[in-house]
Amino acid sequence: MKTLSLKLDNSVFEETEKLLEKIEKTRNRYINEALEYYNQIQKKKLIEQLLISDSKLVSDESMKVLHEFENLEDYDS
Repeated sequence: MKTLSLKLDNSVFEETEKLLEKIEKTRNRYINEALEYYNQIQKKKLIEQLLISDSKLVSDESMKVLHEFENLEDYDS
């Protein structure tokens, strides 16, 4: 386990402390769970961006192939 020094905005710290009292969880556990959750969100966003990018590439290539087929039909006529 790594030790980390962290500076928080006062409002974030105060809100977190109030929540921790109510949910009876240690600050360390809470921050670990929050970062794990946030990491998952960021990974999903990265995958989404990659899929959008790849989808655009596939779409562009599909349009090229479609035009080639259309040109072949013109050639047969």
